[in-house]
Amino acid sequence: MKNKIHSIWHWTKNHKFWAVVIFLVVIFGGYKLYGIIFPTVEETRYVTTGVKKGEILVSVTGTGQVSASNQLDLKAKASGDVVSIPVTEGAQVKAGTLIMQLDTRDALKSIRDAEASLESAKLSLEKLKQPPDQLSLIQAENSLAKAKENKTNAESDLNKSYEDGFNSVSDAFLDLPTVMTGLQETFFSSNSALGGQWGVDFYTGAAGTYNYLLAEQYKKDLADDYAAARIAYDKSFADYKSTSRFSSTEKVEEIIESTYEMGKLVAETVKSGNNLIQFYSDEMTKRNIKPNSESTADLTALNNYTSQVNSHLTALLNARNSIKSYKDAIVNAERSIQENTESLVDLKNGADPLDVRSSEISVTQKENSLRDLREKLSDYYLKAPFDGTVASITVKKLDSVSSGSVIASLLTAQKIAEVTLNEVDVAKVANGQKAVLTFDALPDLKLDGTVSSVDSLATVSQGVVNYTVKISFNADGTMIKPGMSVSASITTESKQDTLYVSAGSIKIQGEKSFVEVLEGVPQRYNPIEGFVSATVPRRQEISTGLSNDTQTEVLSGLKEGDQVVTKTITSSASVQTAPSATSLFGGSRTSGTGTGGAVRIPR
Repeated sequence: MKNKIHSIWHWTKNHKFWAVVIFLVVIFGGYKLYGIIFPTVEETRYVTTGVKKGEILVSVTGTGQVSASNQLDLKAKASGDVVSIPVTEGAQVKAGTLIMQLDTRDALKSIRDAEASLESAKLSLEKLKQPPDQLSLIQAENSLAKAKENKTNAESDLNKSYEDGFNSVSDAFLDLPTVMTGLQETFFSSNSALGGQWGVDFYTGAAGTYNYLLAEQYKKDLADDYAAARIAYDKSFADYKSTSRFSSTEKVEEIIESTYEMGKLVAETVKSGNNLIQFYSDEMTKRNIKPNSESTADLTALNNYTSQVNSHLTALLNARNSIKSYKDAIVNAERSIQENTESLVDLKNGADPLDVRSSEISVTQKENSLRDLREKLSDYYLKAPFDGTVASITVKKLDSVSSGSVIASLLTAQKIAEVTLNEVDVAKVANGQKAVLTFDALPDLKLDGTVSSVDSLATVSQGVVNYTVKISFNADGTMIKPGMSVSASITTESKQDTLYVSAGSIKIQGEKSFVEVLEGVPQRYNPIEGFVSATVPRRQEISTGLSNDTQTEVLSGLKEGDQVVTKTITSSASVQTAPSATSLFGGSRTSGTGTGGAVRIPR
C-alpha cells in the first residue's frame, strides 16, 4: 500500500498537468453528485394570522402639556336665552350636574316639525309601495274612456263644421253675384239718370269741380278695390263650381278660406263706392246744390250690399274658426288618450323603482335631520363634566349667550391635560370620550382620562388649523407636574365581540377589499415523489368596517379562525434524502428532512 502511494506521488510530481486535470474532474463530479443526492428547491412560505373575535378601538392621538391650573372654563355649545341657572358660585357639584339651561322652545319646535315631516315622508313611501286600489283603477279607466269619447265627439263636430262651412260658401254665392253686378252697374256702366255717364265718372267729375284731388283719390280707391275684388270673385266662383260637399276636407277648407278672403275684398269695394258717393253728396250739400236723386238710391243699395256681405263674412269666419277649434280638440284628445293609457299602464304595474328609491332616500334624510336635531338639543343644557366646585358664573337668567361663550368656571381636584388636534381629528371628538394618557417623563405610566371640553375656536399657525382639547384625569401623589409633556389617545369609536384581522393583510383593488386565505394542512417535500401537494392561498373578497393602525373589522367574507396570509417568503432549501432501507415488513422506507409546516411550491 505504501509503495502504491509512493508510486502515485511520484507520478503526480512527474505529470503535474494531468494531475491537476484529474483533480478538477473529481471535484466537479463530486459537486454534481451532491446536487443529485441533495437537490436544492425553491419554496414559498406563508406567514399567517388567524381571524379573531374581540374588541376593536378607533382612536385619534394628540400631544400637549399638563395644565398648570385645575380650573376649567365651561362654554356654551348653542346660542339662546338663559332660562335656568340651578347652581351658585362656590357650590360643590358632581359630574353631570346641570349648570345652565338655555331656552329650548325653538329647538323643540324644530324637532316637532322634523318629526311631522318624517312621518309624512314615511306615509308617502308606504302609499307609493301600496298596490293600486280599485277606485284609482276605475278612475284611470274612466279618464281614458272620456278622452276617447272626446276625440269621437270632436271628429263628429269637425265633420259638421265642414258641412256648415260649405253651406256658408253656398249662401255667399247666392248673394255675391248680385252684389258684384250691382257694383258694376252702379259705377262702371252707362246710367241715363246720370246723363249717360258711368257712375264713377259722374260722381268724381261733379265733386271734382270743388275738390279735384280728393275726388280723384276716391275714384282711384274704388277702381283698384273693384279690380281686386273682381279677380278674387271670378277665381273663387270658379273654384266653388268645381267643389261639392263631398269633396275632400282640404278642398272644402280651401274654398271656405278663399271665399272669406274674397268677401273681404268685396266689402272693401262697397265701402270705397259708398265713400265716393257720400263725398259727392257732401260737396253738393255744402254748396246748397241738391244732389242727383240717383245718388240716394245708390247709397241705399250699397248699404244693403254691406249688410249682406258682412253677414256672409261672419258665417264664413265662424266656419273657419270652428274647423280649427275642432281640429285642435282632436289633437288634444289624442294626447289625452296617450297620457291616460300610459298612466293606466303605470298604475297597473305599480310604483316606479326609481320613485320608491327616491322616497326611501327622502325618509333617510329626514331621519338624519331629526337625529341631528335631537343630538343638538343636549347642547342647550350645560352640565359639569366632572366633580368640582363652581368658581364663577359669568351670566344671569334671561341673558342671551352665543355658542362658545364662557358660562362658568369649574375648579377640580383632577388635573387637566391640554392637547392639540388637527381639524380632521377634532371632528370625531366629543365630551365624555375616554382617553389614555402617557408622559414623556414617566414612560412606564399610563393613566385613564375623560374628554371634558373641546374648543369651538381654532388656532391657526403657518396655515395649520388646530383645536385644543382638555382631558381630565386623576393622578395620585405628586408624580405628575404642571407643564409635563403628555400624549393622549382618545377613543372615538369601539365595537365589542366583532371579527377583525390584521390591517396589513388586507389588499385593495379598485373599490373592493380582499385577503388571501390559507386552507388545509400542507404536505412536506418527498425527495422520491417530489411535491405531494401544496396549499395555495385563496383570494377572498371581504367587506370591512371600523379600522385602526393594526386591526380592521370584518363585516362579511371571513369567519373566526380562518388563516389569513400576512407575509409571503420565497427561499431555496436543500433536502437530504437518506438511502433506502428494507423495512421489517418488506419493501423499503425513506427518511428525509425538510422545512416543517412550510408550504413549498415548485418554481
